Amino acid sequence: MFGIVIFFHSHYNMLTKTNKMKVKIMQRSVYHKYAEIEVEVPNDIKDEDVFDYLTDNSQIYEYEMDSAINEAKYDFGNGENEYEGMDEGTESEWRFEVVGKNYGGHL
Repeated sequence: MFGIVIFFHSHYNMLTKTNKMKVKIMQRSVYHKYAEIEVEVPNDIKDEDVFDYLTDNSQIYEYEMDSAINEAKYDFGNGENEYEGMDEGTESEWRFEVVGKNYGGHL
């Protein structure tokens, strides 16, 4: 019981001496980067085979994309609603789009 009395007494003295308490303020801000590059693929590839070609030949775009994303500026927000076809809740995603056609998907 004596220890409890000392704790309350000490706590009371601390509040009356400064008459202030500390409060933490926190903020979490989300930023994202976005980059696009264009690569050439052979003309004889069917649209439905472009995904396989790109995954089998990722060396034709990985270095260039890494450079582009490193140079991209940070934009506020997660970017999910700013770019067509992006999924909600993903931390990173890659997409492809066949230029001039309405065909593409996730890599």
